[in-house]
Amino acid sequence: MFLRKTRIEPLPVTMSAVRMGERVLQIGVDDAAIASAIAAKVGLSGNAAIAVTDERDAARAQRATANAGILVDVKVTPLESLPFDSDAFDLVVVNARHGLAPHEAIREWHRVLRHGGRVMTIEGGPATGVAAMFKTHRAPEGDVVAALEAGGFRPARLLAEREGYRFAEGIKS
Repeated sequence: MFLRKTRIEPLPVTMSAVRMGERVLQIGVDDAAIASAIAAKVGLSGNAAIAVTDERDAARAQRATANAGILVDVKVTPLESLPFDSDAFDLVVVNARHGLAPHEAIREWHRVLRHGGRVMTIEGGPATGVAAMFKTHRAPEGDVVAALEAGGFRPARLLAEREGYRFAEGIKS
């Protein structure tokens, strides 16, 4: 009898719900391995791009995706003026563990998404275990949802808070 080794994906990859064939843009690279795993999910029939604000993050993203054998278009750009066509993506994944982008950047996410496309934010959430005893600051739950709604995403909602992450989603209607 052969046992099949099951690969468990990191929670942010699972929560992104990215599917093969989709066009996905990731904003920021808080964890290069997670960014690489999300990009890999689109497969050869999809398109993956990553937008970062500095060369250091671009190099991290390029190393991680090259090591995994994934083709990703990595752009160093101001987040308030993304170098992509309007309606170019099905999903925008925002890696915001160190803070959400300014309102002007949220408008850009809206612009590059197709009608019916989704934006998903990955923020730092409530700490768990021993880390919870030492964590003193926590952002209010409604901040990201309110920011997405102000940027034109409706509906917008908080999806989950698990394993030190907070996930929110908005739809371009």
